[in-house]
Amino acid sequence: MPKTRPQTFESALTELEKIVASMEAGQLSLEESLAAYKRGAELLKFCQGALAEVQQQVKILEADTLKNFSGADDSNG
Repeated sequence: MPKTRPQTFESALTELEKIVASMEAGQLSLEESLAAYKRGAELLKFCQGALAEVQQQVKILEADTLKNFSGADDSNG
């Protein structure tokens, strides 16, 4: 059964943690290990993308806040 795209960063991270735990337990067959590794790579890519989006949003918000803050200083002085 193919896995779907995670709905949230948190759900992806939770699934990734479960995959890592099952792989570390060493009880997966070779085929299961390969499938788990592939799914883990997909989840990692999803998480990295989500983090990159958030970082970009924070940069935009910070730039706007700093711009407004600088403008407020200029009008007071």
